[in-house]
Amino acid sequence: MKRNILLSSLLLSILFFSCTNLESEMYDTINPGIFPKNQKDAEALVTSAAYSPFRSAGYSGIFQVAASGVQIIGDMTTDLGECQWSDSWWPDMLNFNFTTSSQRIGTLYDYMKDISKMTLTIERIKDVPMPEDVKERLIAELHCGKGWLGYLLYDWFGPIQVATLEQLQNPLVDEIVPRLSQEDMVSFIETELLESIKALPANYAASDPDYGRFTRGLAYTVLMKLYMHEKNWEKAESCGRELMKSEYAYQLVPEYADIFTLENEKNNEIIWACQSNRSGNMSLWQAHVLPSVYPTKNTSIQKWGGYRLSWQFYNTFDKEDKRLKVLVGEFTGTDGVVYNEKNQSNVLSKGALPVKYGEDPAAVGEASQVDWVVYRYADILTALSEVIVRKNNAVTQEAVDLLNTIRSRAGVKPYTMSDISGVQDFLDKVLLNRGQEFWFEGLRRTDLIRHGKYIEFAKKYKNSTSAADHMVLMPIPQNVINQGKGKVLQNPGY
Repeated sequence: MKRNILLSSLLLSILFFSCTNLESEMYDTINPGIFPKNQKDAEALVTSAAYSPFRSAGYSGIFQVAASGVQIIGDMTTDLGECQWSDSWWPDMLNFNFTTSSQRIGTLYDYMKDISKMTLTIERIKDVPMPEDVKERLIAELHCGKGWLGYLLYDWFGPIQVATLEQLQNPLVDEIVPRLSQEDMVSFIETELLESIKALPANYAASDPDYGRFTRGLAYTVLMKLYMHEKNWEKAESCGRELMKSEYAYQLVPEYADIFTLENEKNNEIIWACQSNRSGNMSLWQAHVLPSVYPTKNTSIQKWGGYRLSWQFYNTFDKEDKRLKVLVGEFTGTDGVVYNEKNQSNVLSKGALPVKYGEDPAAVGEASQVDWVVYRYADILTALSEVIVRKNNAVTQEAVDLLNTIRSRAGVKPYTMSDISGVQDFLDKVLLNRGQEFWFEGLRRTDLIRHGKYIEFAKKYKNSTSAADHMVLMPIPQNVINQGKGKVLQNPGY
């Protein structure tokens, strides 16, 4: 039976700070002076505070597959993401019309409040009687959550507001918390993640009842991403090499399609995934992707037919690429019609089907219990290949071999040194190959920004007339600026 990281219903009535401008806390029936009192209380409190943001739970959680999910919004703003629906929020994402009132984009900033919840929870459990190693691990999970959420928001919005414990413990003081400086934001994220590494286990075996909780492998993965964001190639390389150690037990799954199936959940390529079930933390991927005429073994699966991978990007794949088994550019519908790029109808008008995930044979309607993958080992190997070349400003055989790990699995010809004309050519190949490997895993936007291609590709492939250089950061929601009363400043250009 799956162990799910769920928001405990008990904790819905617990004291939690949740505001931008240090508004007063909300108290309910449980007095924080008497809860938590024991290990069970502390574990429940930590599960709520540390894990509730990082869910793919229907239409809630930062990793939801609906239009408010960070991975979906990110990839939809790039050259590979398309959507066939006409809801009011899609044009802003797809056409680079980012504004302070853009729907869905601004909702991500609300997760900032969860950092405060984690800060308070650390304070609330530090004196609870329990084995010291358990307490250290629980506190480490909270530090990991703070650092990870801080990184995600920093990547999107730049520095955010982070309240101190002293400020949180004095909510009646009328004080507006300004955004951190870039230096302080990076230091905050790094410090939290490094603190978490001290007490987190390297990894959890698939059979471990704690599988799905934060690990040292996850913390190092986020640290590597932070260092790459800051172009600190030496530290990024150190994180990548750390994750290759045997104690983490990460390895590539032989077949790409097998990574994302119910039968192969918790495989050794997965660094962290949202634990899914059909009753609470349900994934909605196939409902968002599959058109009504797409044939499935389970005919009870809901099919809304929205998300697509652009034909332009689809055509970058080698025709023999095994990943095309789950990136579908041609199929015979249940109506007997063959749909493809030449005969798109309204089924494939915006691109190919990013099916990716296997069927849940017991699914009825939109809900699926197939775990939603967030980070996996292939990301580390290909990122390390980039880091090595950037650090040394030279293409090495090791870097080429690392990039070839995903090409070989995909059944396409590996690169040789003679295939690469220089550093820039290799980096261009890294960018293309990562796009072909990680479509709709939420990595494309960050990759394009790091390679200096985000705005260029918006103009070239999305035909955007509004894309501008400042849009590598999203706008701070207007309500946050208004509440900030001049102390919370908007990102330049908005």
